[in-house]
Amino acid sequence: MRDYVYPSVFFAYFYFFLLLVGAIFFFLRSFKDGYWGHDGEEAKYRMLSDDESPETPEQHR
Repeated sequence: MRDYVYPSVFFAYFYFFLLLVGAIFFFLRSFKDGYWGHDGEEAKYRMLSDDESPETPEQHR
């Protein structure tokens, strides 16, 4: 009789480790790019203020 539990457990832990590394990588990358700083949501407010301005034909060129 063979025990197939160990390979699946090792694969699951390896998969969780890969997900954790990916999450840490993208967290550090977003932190480095300034998304967690004082002006992190400035792009959102700039987009909202652009939506409030009236559109002119010159803007679509």
